[in-house]
Amino acid sequence: METERHWRALESLYASAPINDQFVSQLAIIEEGVARIQFEIRPEFFHAAGAAHGTVYFKMLDDVAFYAANTLVTDCFLLTTAFNLLFTKPLHPGTAIAEGRWVSGRRRVLLAESRIIDAAGNEVGRGTGTFQRSRIPLNSLPGYTGAGGPA
Repeated sequence: METERHWRALESLYASAPINDQFVSQLAIIEEGVARIQFEIRPEFFHAAGAAHGTVYFKMLDDVAFYAANTLVTDCFLLTTAFNLLFTKPLHPGTAIAEGRWVSGRRRVLLAESRIIDAAGNEVGRGTGTFQRSRIPLNSLPGYTGAGGPA
């Protein structure tokens, strides 16, 4: 099935990004418009007050919203054009889950939202992003395997 190959290829693309060498994380495409990233919060991500720095929130919220939106686009890479973040609780060590869901748009600009759930099951952050189609073909990216991409 082409759709399933596209989703697995997006998971491969996520894993291939050099920035993800810094994070113990795994992307799973759940269904069209829905993605999840499980990741570990480690002390090296902390700010001076002993909780995760906002860059961790942004990275995970943006990534999961991006991949939820890119499930609907099979020909090109999306670019984040805007992202709004809401911090609701400190994020402490342990396993966390970022969940993303496409909200609207399919042609040029897509809107997706995301949230982070901590190890205790609390929502600790929320985000909303807009993503625009780029001129970068997905199948030109070395990490994108399947769905017509490199093997």
